[in-house]
Formats: sequence, C-alpha cells, structure tokens
Amino acid sequence: MMKIIVNRTKSFFVLLFVIATTANAQKNNKANKDTVAWRYEIEAVQTGTQGSYLIKVWSYSKKPEVAIEQAKKNAVHGIIFQGFTGSQSVAGQKPLTTNVNLEVEKEDFFKPFFADGGKYMKFVSMSNDGAVASGDRMKVGKEYKIGVVVSVNVANLRKDLEEAGIIKALGAGFN
Repeated sequence: MMKIIVNRTKSFFVLLFVIATTANAQKNNKANKDTVAWRYEIEAVQTGTQGSYLIKVWSYSKKPEVAIEQAKKNAVHGIIFQGFTGSQSVAGQKPLTTNVNLEVEKEDFFKPFFADGGKYMKFVSMSNDGAVASGDRMKVGKEYKIGVVVSVNVANLRKDLEEAGIIKALGAGFN
C-alpha cells in the first residue's frame, strides 16, 4: 500500500514538472513570436553613465508582461539597427550599423545573440526594476503598448560586436 502511494506521489510531481515546463516554453514562444517582427519604438530619456544610453522602449504584445520582458531585447536591437532621435535635453544616436541587411547576413551570430537569455542580456538592464508608470501602459486595439526605461551599455556592446567582426571599429575607415 505504501509503495502505491509513493509511486502516485512521484507521478504527481513529474506531472507538475511537465506542466510547468510546458507553460514556460509556451510563454517564451509567445515572447519570441511577438519579437520576430521587431515592433518597438525608442526614445531618449536622459544621458546615462559614460558609455551607456538611458532610453524608453515601447514594446507591443497582447500580454503586458511579454512586452515588458521583450523591452530589453528590443532596446539592444534598436541600438544596433535603428538608433533613436533626441529630445530637447538629450542628443539622438545613430545605429551602430547602417547595413540594413546585417541581421540577415550575420544570422548565425544574431540568432543565438537575441535568443532568450542570450548574450544581449550582458548589455542591458531595467532602470526601474521593470516597473511601468501608469502613462506607459496603453491598450492599442487588441494589444498593449508598454513603455519601459532601460539602460544599454553601448560602449561594451560596440566592443563586443567589433571583436566578433560584426561591425567595423570606429577608426577602421581611416587606416
């Protein structure tokens, strides 16, 4: 009798583990699906510490928590490929690359770089622990537009991309 109870208990915990793992995988798939189109907007917030930008990233998703999670990935992507316009108090920044095809040409680099928990995480952090101000959460049609302030260490990001041969060093054109 005791053996049956132990086996059922083990089966129950295995079932719970499978359910939790599946739910987490579905959440990651949803986040990746929302990111595939790279739908986001970036605006300058203030000058960060030397070598970093403090920016607000507006991300879109049907679930607010997915948009918040994707903000870090979108921020790094935006710094590399889009840049951002400035405001009255903060200068805008050009993207790290002007090659519009770079992401496709270097897919072997960027796919793992932007994967969940990928290397991009080394260069970005939430500036306010992921808290979203009431004015930074909007319902747009069937989805949410969420604004999150993040800090991106652009100096280290640039250095890493240069060392990997993804972008040219700033002085490379003058040699």
